[in-house]
Amino acid sequence: MLVRRESLGEAAPIWFAAKETWPKIRASLPEPAQAFATACGFEPTPGRSQILPGADGGIGGVLFGIEGESARTRDLFLPGQLVASLPSGLYRFANEPHDATLAALSWLLSGYRFRRYKTNGGELPRLCVPENVDAARIERIARAVVLGRDLINTPANDMDPDGLEAAALCLAARHHAKAAVTRGDPLLDANLPLIHAVGRAAEKPPRLVDFSFGDEAKPKVTLVGKGVCFDSGGLDIKSDTAMSLMKKDMGGAATALALAAMIMEASLAIRLRVLIPIVENAISGSAMRPGDIYKSHKGLSVEIGNTDAEGRLILADALALADEEAPELLIDFATLTGAARVALGPDLPPFYTMDEALAAEISQFGVAAQDPVWRLPLWDPYDKLLEGKVADLSNISGGPFAGSITAALFLRRFVERANSWAHFDIYAWTPKAKPGRPEGAEVQAARLLYDLLETRYGAGADQSGKKTPRVAHHVKITSEDLAIDEEAGLEDKSP
Repeated sequence: MLVRRESLGEAAPIWFAAKETWPKIRASLPEPAQAFATACGFEPTPGRSQILPGADGGIGGVLFGIEGESARTRDLFLPGQLVASLPSGLYRFANEPHDATLAALSWLLSGYRFRRYKTNGGELPRLCVPENVDAARIERIARAVVLGRDLINTPANDMDPDGLEAAALCLAARHHAKAAVTRGDPLLDANLPLIHAVGRAAEKPPRLVDFSFGDEAKPKVTLVGKGVCFDSGGLDIKSDTAMSLMKKDMGGAATALALAAMIMEASLAIRLRVLIPIVENAISGSAMRPGDIYKSHKGLSVEIGNTDAEGRLILADALALADEEAPELLIDFATLTGAARVALGPDLPPFYTMDEALAAEISQFGVAAQDPVWRLPLWDPYDKLLEGKVADLSNISGGPFAGSITAALFLRRFVERANSWAHFDIYAWTPKAKPGRPEGAEVQAARLLYDLLETRYGAGADQSGKKTPRVAHHVKITSEDLAIDEEAGLEDKSP
């Protein structure tokens, strides 16, 4: 889908026009193109496109409206909208959008199609790599996002605990990471009783996938992803409408794996560890019950106030295990609460951290990467709502308020030694298509965190892990062709 050529003569030009720049762009067009644009009533409103005819009857160019420099907000992913509106063919940017790198990335991400079960759509338009854009880097990011989206979009009959485990181990093997799996009753021997309790009622046993990559001497970064392959709610069963999208309840695991893919392919100077607790929250005679009490890996006893608050249970064991080696940075991802969506909607995941400097970085990189997140507080007065009546903790607060905050406070109980910890309560789904974000599965927060980690630990960064100015990744590319593979993401077509 991205094409690299020394000659761009065969590519149709795309002019990005704002209200302020449109008069100059219009004046630079051939007179027939100016007349055609006028006859069609083209105005450079953001997102509006107009194909201009060429002298040979083909496509002579494309006009596309974007926000002006004075606009209150600018959608730097907006150019990706062209993927759905243009016919197949080769195109190039004739002038600069606001951010050529994000525009090209959005073009790639907009071309995503989930094709495992159904062929949809014909050949997509291709884009010549814009000047000064690092194609290898944005393709690395797009490949990882495709991986995560495919995992989330796959239904639970195929993406069951065996399927998710296989996907994690495949990724680990591809990068020669050291991997181990603890499955079924051995979870009890490994002191992971909450993971076992949540998943023991399912046909496929619960498990923990644990893999590590990189030099042990480098700063330790650990990712934890909630891998609930399907969430029925357990004995506190969900309604049919609430259950309909529960194949995406392993979106946290998919996000952790996507971020891990970016990190490992870039060989960032860290010691990466990835922990994926994998279960299906099912109903059978061995299902955990409301009122049951289990010891956690950390030793805290947890009373089950609601079996549908299972994600925080499996994360608690995995976080406590990760915390034992005191990583420099511990990050978890989970499709954890409906309360987060009530508060911030599907596009804006909340995150929580006690590290003020890290919070500022996360917010900064989220804006820069068009991967938005919003910080919510770990409000200490609410912590007492989790106190159990007959156990150390309850897995729910028992009230209708601040559900995302109390879930984050529950997880905080299991993190003590990590230098910094951040929790992301993601939705992992796009209800309505947007530029760069087709309807369906979405990998949220991974891109911004890759940028953050690349800045800390990439080429030219201070390898102690101290923050340094972000390295520029924009280099001119004039080499061979690249295209997107319809099934598996991006494929190098170079000779």
